[in-house]
Amino acid sequence: MLKKLGRILLRTFLVFLVLLIGFAIYFIIAIQISEPEIADNSALKKERTQYGDNFYKIENSFLKKNKHGLWELYIEGDGFERGAANGHLTKELANYQEEAFFKQIQLLIPDLNYLKFLKYFVAYFNRHLPDHITDEYKEEIYGISRFASDKYDFVGPKYHRILNYHGAHDIGHALQDKNMTVGCTSFGVWNDKSEDGELLIARNFDFYSGDEFAQNKIIQFTNPKRGYKFATITWAGFIGAASGMNDQGITVTINAAKSSIPTDAATPIALLAREILQFSKNINDAIEIAKKRDVFVSESILIGSANDNKAIIIEKTPDGMDVYDAGTNEILCSNHYQGKKYALEYTNLKNQIESSSLYRKVRLKQLLQNHKQINYLEAANILRSQTGINEKNIGLGNEKAMNQLIAHHGVIFKPKSRLMWVSTNPYQCGKFVCYDLNTVFEKATEMDLQTELHIDSLTIPTDPFVYTKTYQDYVKFKNLKSYIQFITKAPGHLYLKSKFENAFIESNPKSYFTYQILGDYYKSKFNYTAAFDYYRKALVFEIATLKEENQIKKDLIYCFNRIK
Repeated sequence: MLKKLGRILLRTFLVFLVLLIGFAIYFIIAIQISEPEIADNSALKKERTQYGDNFYKIENSFLKKNKHGLWELYIEGDGFERGAANGHLTKELANYQEEAFFKQIQLLIPDLNYLKFLKYFVAYFNRHLPDHITDEYKEEIYGISRFASDKYDFVGPKYHRILNYHGAHDIGHALQDKNMTVGCTSFGVWNDKSEDGELLIARNFDFYSGDEFAQNKIIQFTNPKRGYKFATITWAGFIGAASGMNDQGITVTINAAKSSIPTDAATPIALLAREILQFSKNINDAIEIAKKRDVFVSESILIGSANDNKAIIIEKTPDGMDVYDAGTNEILCSNHYQGKKYALEYTNLKNQIESSSLYRKVRLKQLLQNHKQINYLEAANILRSQTGINEKNIGLGNEKAMNQLIAHHGVIFKPKSRLMWVSTNPYQCGKFVCYDLNTVFEKATEMDLQTELHIDSLTIPTDPFVYTKTYQDYVKFKNLKSYIQFITKAPGHLYLKSKFENAFIESNPKSYFTYQILGDYYKSKFNYTAAFDYYRKALVFEIATLKEENQIKKDLIYCFNRIK
């Protein structure tokens, strides 16, 4: 009897082992991604020459840091040629960028074992990603990857890593409630709402992956073998378009909307936006391109067109798309849908209630109504606004404000004039530097140490806020916030000194977040009375989202029930 039971157990174990091995083989095969086959890889052998500090050239392509601290990158040719030039010129910046990105990932996910699991999850989830990316863009990404750092090879092969980074925005905003993309806001005005009747587009790109990630903003000027010349505001190693304009006067900006958790990979939204920039001359072209691509998250793409002298919003979901035309002389875009197809859907309505999106749209409407007509200087002031509805002080860094003091960049476009203004650090508070696409591409092929691509006379001055004590207080707030959150989570006996506690409150006294953080700290130290008092104080102020408000109330009740 025992022998028979032993044989049954052995057979069961062998079957299980065979199944496990079979699954392992399937998994390994499934996550394999083939690299593009390049017939002529001579672009990898082109020499990079340095001229002075922060200026590099490979034939006509170049990378140069201007006097305002923005990197200017010009590349030309087919996909692989552009990628190889990009990768070679920006390799030091790309290494820095990847390190900054990975540090932020480690802060969000400190558990190394979970990170390892996540690596395989992303690899499996994105196994079909190449099927949704054009050959041209895969070759461009492959060219960049040839110069990627060896340091993160443990995460994945270079081409796989750079390819997957292009879907990070999509995966991040689908899987995280408090993610790297917080609450981007954009708008357009034209005809009698703009000062000269020309279309004017402005946007904040509130993509935050740590301050280091935004240190090296790149203005990339691309002269492709196919399609139109265009400019994007980007970072090293990334070919997608978060914000950009082409030489036909088409602009694109992307705003995340509420998404369900995706079940399979599709076209990353930034690559769809890039394709629109490269191949559109009017709104109809942009719509036709958007129809062809499946996406795996929900997104609003604000399209401005010089040829149409208006702007519309393409609302994409994993299941379809809609086009929102405001039918007036202005259009507002936050993080919820406005078109007939999706406006009344449950997910969209719930998103408006729970997020800061509707609040920011109302606030943006107020700011636009404060001006009979708007020019580029007033557009910058709107992007920099830190107050809430009716000028209420809602604390520094509140997600309900236009300026949340986290933006990777702010940008303003005048498509008909081909002018674009790009913010310098910090956030959208530094100078906005102006570029004229009519002349940039002419100057680019003869770039030298003395040539400047930007137009100094049209520079928008630095926000006076940067020179105030309030700004210095905010810097102090961020530093102390990081310290307090560290000792809140750290094991052992680390305690907050009263002088730091008081300084933290004084640095941002009108922010609910200040008191929530202190409540979390005291809760972690089992001082429920102090935690209760701080949570109650947090509820007095303007809270960014309903989820955060509910969490504070939950923590308040938890502490109340434990006060003896």
